[in-house]
Amino acid sequence: MKLISRRNFMKLATSGAIAISVTNKINAKSLLSNLNTPRGGSDPGPHNLLKDKENPDIINPPLTDKGTLPNLRFSFSDSHIRNESGGWTRQITQRELTVSKTISGVNMRLNAGGIRELHWHKEAEWAYMLYGNAQITAMDTNGKFFMDDIKTGDLWYFPPGIPHSIQGLIPDGCEFILAFDNGNFDEDSTFLLSDWFKHTPIDILSKNFKIPSENFNILPKIEEKYIFQGTKNKIKYNINKKYISKKKFSYKMSSKKAIKFKKGKIKIADTSNFKISKNISAALVELKKGAIRELHWHPNNDEWQYYITGKAKMGVFASSDTARTFDMQAGDVGYVPFAMGHYIENTSNETLKFLEIFKSSYYADISLKQWLSLTPEQLIQDHLNLNSNFKKSLNKEKTAII
Repeated sequence: MKLISRRNFMKLATSGAIAISVTNKINAKSLLSNLNTPRGGSDPGPHNLLKDKENPDIINPPLTDKGTLPNLRFSFSDSHIRNESGGWTRQITQRELTVSKTISGVNMRLNAGGIRELHWHKEAEWAYMLYGNAQITAMDTNGKFFMDDIKTGDLWYFPPGIPHSIQGLIPDGCEFILAFDNGNFDEDSTFLLSDWFKHTPIDILSKNFKIPSENFNILPKIEEKYIFQGTKNKIKYNINKKYISKKKFSYKMSSKKAIKFKKGKIKIADTSNFKISKNISAALVELKKGAIRELHWHPNNDEWQYYITGKAKMGVFASSDTARTFDMQAGDVGYVPFAMGHYIENTSNETLKFLEIFKSSYYADISLKQWLSLTPEQLIQDHLNLNSNFKKSLNKEKTAII
């Protein structure tokens, strides 16, 4: 995509605004005639046409929707961006998505050479690389050092309290999604190296490191080092083997085989294959055009989702005669509270790709179709008034993607 100057962008925006003003009424009328239910009516008042187009199941909910559910969707496009010299960051926590109690998320971009300052958290940090390449470092609790290169589709995990850093590599740095095992996580609560130095008396620093105090008169300002521009050359590190950590803080999921179905595939990462990731488990799901992530629920915790490509419809059953449908697209975060039944349907012409993330050491789901296939036929008939044809449609083997 060619870059557009601010001046040219304003010209395009002005001409576009004229076109929009001419066609807005026509588009709005056409849109509303398609979206409003026969039981509803027109919307002559002010409304956000773009938002209406993005959320047809809010404007015109399926007849199966009923009752009140909290909002289960928030977009990173509506999140405030913090711009720094080496990249940018934005977050979705319980403040933005109030239902999200177990997981919070951060979307971060590091330019080539951009460094996320040496730091640590109270929370566990799980990451999926969306784009590009990065170099990560960490030190384990035995005083052993870890360093690895991460590419698109790979993961890393830092347990609570483990010090670490991330740096974007040439040619174009990286972008990744972070998940923390606390819905109230805040980036500003990070323990930063430069922050600690600035808030420690110089005489204490001098005693601790056994060097003259004047060495600390040129410490950087805290705000200079959060995400800052470092050297673009890859950092080389030679260290005695006895100081190399045996713990694997990264997982090369990009090279792992997926569980394949006719209409998609799934990759799972939990302690069964990514042993250090004890607080967070995840699945990378891909659905082809028209496919659905089958009717199911999760018995171990709430589900936090991040949509990478495509568009989707998510229907959530909350018990108590309550259900609601949400429209998702790339860059959105979805949330399904513990044990609520749900499905996800690919509504776009491209492959739908998204992450399912849980505050749990293991990944688990319950398939509605598999459960009913193992249930006596008479019980099903007594419950649903469905004949034997329904029973024949069921599979005793789980089919996560249909």
